[in-house]
Amino acid sequence: MAEKLRIGVLGSGKGSNLQSIIDNVAAGKIPVKIACVVSDVEEAYILERARKHGIEAIYIPPGKHKTKLDAESEAQYVKCLKDRGVGLGVLAGFMRMLKEPFIEAFPNRIINIHPSLLPAFRGLEAWKQALDYGVRYTGCTVHFIEMGMDTGPIIMQAVVEVKDDDTPETLHQRIQVQEHRIYPEVIRLIAEGRVAVKGRKVIVR
Repeated sequence: MAEKLRIGVLGSGKGSNLQSIIDNVAAGKIPVKIACVVSDVEEAYILERARKHGIEAIYIPPGKHKTKLDAESEAQYVKCLKDRGVGLGVLAGFMRMLKEPFIEAFPNRIINIHPSLLPAFRGLEAWKQALDYGVRYTGCTVHFIEMGMDTGPIIMQAVVEVKDDDTPETLHQRIQVQEHRIYPEVIRLIAEGRVAVKGRKVIVR
């Protein structure tokens, strides 16, 4: 029997997407092993979620920058994942840009979920950006990581209607429902070897 793909989850916050992944793994829907959960925030609840499920939870200080990892810290993150045999990095609310050494260490093997229909509304609080702009539909996107902010090849998207009485909170909640549906699905497809990247296009078999 082939060894399961080992994934490493990186997050900075509550980790609701981690929970959906954990639940899907436990239900036998995703053929992966969650090797570790790593955070740049020592008290992040995502680490507590990991501990509750017997998953190794690791805090690695990010260094002095606010939006990216220091070079030394980034090297520690890469080593941490490599030492645990991680074959796919999964960003779940990780609030720092990854730089070239990290991306080169896992080429087309780091994915992220963003709460908008990329390329629209990149960056922070994308659901609020969508609401302020007045769009009728937004959603979420799973994509591969590259050097730009939220610019990597798109793997899967889900559409969410914007209602007239939506607040940022209600819209975000409905987007998260779709996040929790498509992120585990993408991980399953990758684990089954059904995802390939050709330039900007992602082919799902």
